[in-house]
Amino acid sequence: MAKKNKKTWKEMSPAARAGVVAVGIVQMALMLAAQRDISRRPAAQINGPKAAWRAAALINFIGPMGYFILGRKRPGSVT
Repeated sequence: MAKKNKKTWKEMSPAARAGVVAVGIVQMALMLAAQRDISRRPAAQINGPKAAWRAAALINFIGPMGYFILGRKRPGSVT
C-alpha cells in the first residue's frame, strides 16, 4: 500500500494555509449558525428531536447543511 504524502503545516504554501483556515472558519460559522437556529426555533418548527439535530450539527459540513436543508420545517408546510 502506498504511503500518503501528507504535508505538515510548515511544509504547506501560504495559499494552502489560507485555504485551510478559510475552510475551518466556514465550517465553524455553519456549525454555530445551526446551533443558534436550533436554540431559537420552537420544537414544533423542527423535523425531529432538537437533541438529535444538535448532535448532527457537530458533524463537519454535513450536519449543519443537513439541518438547514432537512431539519427545519418550511413556512406553510402542513404536518
